Amino acid sequence: MRIAAISGGLCLLWAVAAGAILLRNNTVTLPWILGSVLPCYCAGLFAWWHAPANPVARRLLLVGTALASSIAIRYTAALLTTRYGWDLTAPENGLPSPEASAVLLPTEVNNLTFSVLVVRLLALLPDGRYRFRHERVVLGAFWGLLTLPLVLPLAGVPTRIVELAVFYHPEAWLPGVGAALLVVRCLRARAAGQEDVARLLPLATAAAVLFLGRGSCRLFRTWHGETGILYLIGSLLGALPYVLISLSVVYAAFRYRFLGVDIVIRREVVYGTLWLIISAWYLGMAMTLGLTAGQYFPIGLSVLVAVTATALFQPVRERLNQLAERRVFGKRLSSFELIVQFGTALEHAYDLDRLAPQLAAGLQEGLNLQWVRIRLGGEGLPAHLGAAGEETDMTSRTSLPLWYGHEVLGLIEYGPKTEGRFTPEDHDVVETLARQAALAVHNVHLAAELSARVEEVQRQAGELDASRARIVHAQDGERRRIERRLHDGIQQDLVALVAKLRLARNRLARGGDIDAVLTEVQDDAYRVIDELREVAHGIHPPVLTDQGLVAAVTSRARRMPIPVTVHVEDSLDRVRFALEVEESAFYLVSEALTNVLKHADATHATVRITRSGGWLVVEVTDDGVGFSGDPAAGSGLTGMRDRIEAVGGDLLITSRTGGGTVIRSRLAERVREDGGCR
Repeated sequence: MRIAAISGGLCLLWAVAAGAILLRNNTVTLPWILGSVLPCYCAGLFAWWHAPANPVARRLLLVGTALASSIAIRYTAALLTTRYGWDLTAPENGLPSPEASAVLLPTEVNNLTFSVLVVRLLALLPDGRYRFRHERVVLGAFWGLLTLPLVLPLAGVPTRIVELAVFYHPEAWLPGVGAALLVVRCLRARAAGQEDVARLLPLATAAAVLFLGRGSCRLFRTWHGETGILYLIGSLLGALPYVLISLSVVYAAFRYRFLGVDIVIRREVVYGTLWLIISAWYLGMAMTLGLTAGQYFPIGLSVLVAVTATALFQPVRERLNQLAERRVFGKRLSSFELIVQFGTALEHAYDLDRLAPQLAAGLQEGLNLQWVRIRLGGEGLPAHLGAAGEETDMTSRTSLPLWYGHEVLGLIEYGPKTEGRFTPEDHDVVETLARQAALAVHNVHLAAELSARVEEVQRQAGELDASRARIVHAQDGERRRIERRLHDGIQQDLVALVAKLRLARNRLARGGDIDAVLTEVQDDAYRVIDELREVAHGIHPPVLTDQGLVAAVTSRARRMPIPVTVHVEDSLDRVRFALEVEESAFYLVSEALTNVLKHADATHATVRITRSGGWLVVEVTDDGVGFSGDPAAGSGLTGMRDRIEAVGGDLLITSRTGGGTVIRSRLAERVREDGGCR
């Protein structure tokens, strides 16, 4: 096998030198070598190198060597004829000359040998060994074809018939016969339960149809001679079995461990091997069509045919290369497809916890990276992490921040490619993804902020509705209280006062003394006036209207039964605020002092009124018992909060058991335009 491998390589070199340089004849040399001989020889050499004992690998190498030696012998004969004038033409009847026999007989035997090897290679797949009794008999019978170069001339068969029987027909039909025998082998294996062979049935059937169709075209070529479209089609299909067999063996050796050994080779090498085989076939077929057309058409038309052939075969070549790339590397998205996929994912990015792992996995798979780490979330924002792959090389790391304006919203870290190097296009893809991811993170944060604000607005709207309802109920209750006080108190006092006046009138009519009665009526009138003044003061104190907030609070503090200290900032002297601000501040102080009397059990209270950053700050502090729990639980405190918030202020209540209570409110400082004391 080593001798065969070396001989095949030397024959290829010699054929190229003899045909292209010495004889200057490329019509069949380079196209045939590139289209069939070189792919078959390289695939056989590759398979035998990794599995020297495997029958399939050995037969494939022998087929490639036989093809190489056949073309080398052919051009050696042409060189001898040109340089030494040997007549190697065989007569129509009878035996050829000794010189012709010495050259033509090895050529014919060699052609039949590699045709028989092709049959045995295909018929005994996938392991190259006999499994059924008929296989040994049928395949052994094919070796009898080697006697045709000797038997047919001795029998007086015309030279043209010998050439067809020895070269054209075996080379045309035997690949199809081998594929047909493989179909029979698969069918019998299925019946015998041999699944490893039976699963090749679809592939064997397709190969049989294809190779037998190719043989038919070669047959029509012999009928029509070396001209016409069928000749061109036959030339194009001539390399088909050898290219397909070569590609199938190399692919199966990696994909399915076809040779029975684990071949550990970088996938770039595998793809490169398949690319060379496909490119050799492409060049060979294009050159064959162009050079063959040059024998029958003018040079201009021949060039046009060659260019047309190149254009027609280019899509087939690209499709085969894409198929090889997908089989070797798996399904890989193009840069555009990868960006579109990321963009689609980012359009629906609402959960960054799910988005980060999705982006990491997509980037690792799309660019074939060893590992990817993605962090989404900027400074002061929650971090969302995603990872794909395992980081093995700590020294090779690339980081790319996710910039949105002048803000960093995350980070992409990734390692080297599993195989190959980064290209500028790969970096462009990562940068595009970084920009899209930064925009997505920014949008998610905006959506979250908007959602939080909507929830806050809804909460405030709900509280506003509730506070409005509470204010309405409080107003109704206050009106009922005033009504009860007027009816049950002042009205009864007035009725009694009227009765006393009637009594005084009657006494006066009788000539009695009415001074005592009038004195009593006068005292009752003063008492009713005081009570009316108290009711009016509870509704709206006149001092608040006449003199302002400070005077009203001071007046309210003086009427308290416990000491109340009022501290007022000097800048607030004689300053009048908007009516609603003064009323809200006063009723806050009034209600707070009322609560101190009712619930605090305090000995002292303090009221502070100050200014701070455009706010009017009112604070009521006591030294009472305080309370625990929710400060807003009481209806009184809730009413205070509603009244303050109704005018755009806020209220803060702090208290602890045994530590007193502090009620602090801020109201927008809106000064009355016609301010001043009246």
